[in-house]
Amino acid sequence: MPVVVSATRMELLHLRKKVKLAQRGHKLLKDKLDELMRQFKILISAYEGARQDLEKELETAYGEFLFARAAMTEPGLMDALRYPGAEARVSTTTRKIMNLVLPVFRVSIEGNVRNYGMFDTPAELDEALKVYKELLPKIIKLAEQEKAISLLAKEIDTTRRRVNALEYKLIPELEVAIRAIRLKLEEMERGNLTRLMKVKEMVEAKRDLKQ
Repeated sequence: MPVVVSATRMELLHLRKKVKLAQRGHKLLKDKLDELMRQFKILISAYEGARQDLEKELETAYGEFLFARAAMTEPGLMDALRYPGAEARVSTTTRKIMNLVLPVFRVSIEGNVRNYGMFDTPAELDEALKVYKELLPKIIKLAEQEKAISLLAKEIDTTRRRVNALEYKLIPELEVAIRAIRLKLEEMERGNLTRLMKVKEMVEAKRDLKQ
């Protein structure tokens, strides 16, 4: 929708100031968008590498656990895992990227994951639980990265919309309004000049008649 304005010099000055402000805001938002995109690419690259490594390590843990399950009876396995001997705690803090608050998760594990008798449990179960314990912080870290990527993607989309609104809508509409006012003022000036010339001619004509 075009900007509706009155054709006055005061309005022309106001719109020119508004355009400069919009252009300055557009540049700041564009710089912010570029930095957000740079940080987004860094996060994506780190996330993809961490996820691939985690999936490989989880395959190892799954394999060890399947061997342990095959070597034990179902009740025996359930009894061994019934009472956990370790406790994991997750604490949260935050960090900022371009005024965007991102979560930071930290994991602490206390106790022994092997809270069962060693006589009737295979070594594969010990190895599987050991790997799971080592992987838990990496899983939490991956969740942190996924949340950061999600928040960054949302902020990038919002910032891009604002940049486009300024670049393709507000600034062009203001410039069109400025041109319209300038043309209208020029037309009014030409009309005033024409009237002044006619008045001058009339005055000169009357003066000639008196002479």
